[in-house]
Amino acid sequence: MCCFAFFAGVLSGCEARKAVEPIGETRLLLDTVCSITIFEPPDRAILADAMDLCESYEALLSVTKEGSDVWRVNHAGGAAVTVSPETAEVIRAGLRFGKESGGMFDITIGRLSGLWDFKSAPAVPAANELAAALDTVDYEKVELTGDAVRMENPEARLDLGGVAKGYIADRIAAFLKERGVKAAVIDLGGNVVLVGKKTDGSPWRVGVRKPFAENGELLGVIETGEASVVTSGIYERQFESGGMVYHHILDPNTGMPVSSDVVSATVVTDNSMAGDALSTMLVLLGSDKAAELLENAPGFIGAALVLSNGEVAKYGDIDLRLD
Repeated sequence: MCCFAFFAGVLSGCEARKAVEPIGETRLLLDTVCSITIFEPPDRAILADAMDLCESYEALLSVTKEGSDVWRVNHAGGAAVTVSPETAEVIRAGLRFGKESGGMFDITIGRLSGLWDFKSAPAVPAANELAAALDTVDYEKVELTGDAVRMENPEARLDLGGVAKGYIADRIAAFLKERGVKAAVIDLGGNVVLVGKKTDGSPWRVGVRKPFAENGELLGVIETGEASVVTSGIYERQFESGGMVYHHILDPNTGMPVSSDVVSATVVTDNSMAGDALSTMLVLLGSDKAAELLENAPGFIGAALVLSNGEVAKYGDIDLRLD
């Protein structure tokens, strides 16, 4: 399952721009547009190192890059593979989220998600292909011992798309802080992490796109301090076929796009990996399970769900409004 790009513009006031001229860099990584902007201090060496760090994590966690840890596990034919401690950490978290979601969030969905093409040639996979892929989906059949990973079913495939960007964003944020950065914005295709405080002392402001809006219309603006803001929605990657709309958030029980009353979920946390998974889990599980899911979620601050009836349900401490 994927939780990829949505519109999240970090809005800065004129006073902040006058006080400090930020520096930024953008690269096409993680199958999306990734950018890092440093406000204080605007050090280009730190910026370049942070972008390189993002690239190095992609080389570990990508499902498509030949030689990555995930690629090696997926092509090991059921043999154990020793991966980096970072990859093992992400897999361990993914398995935990699988348990917390009752199996709806499943990192072994790789063979199933690989059948759906939302880019070059969108089409509904054949029923027999879906059935064969569904037989390989079961997070409980991933063996993780230390840094050794083994897929009990040799046909199963890992896909860490639901947690990888959040994990990477957290690691980049930690790196920037270690290097003395006091204010920065990390945006990995919509996984936004706000580091430190804005130089003028005002809150960070993150714009969240209204679902299905074609003109960039905002659902609202979130004002927050240091935090992660992540949105997952059924409008992010989709296509229409035979009068039906198919989106990229897949139900691991059916192989088809999940049907719930949550159109999009925006989650504010102090941990982007948790926010990454939570936003997808909320779409998968629906609003009936939202309060229970968020109650004990690590680092949870607030959430806003856009429901299929057009209502917006809010949880925790979140300020989502249009000026």
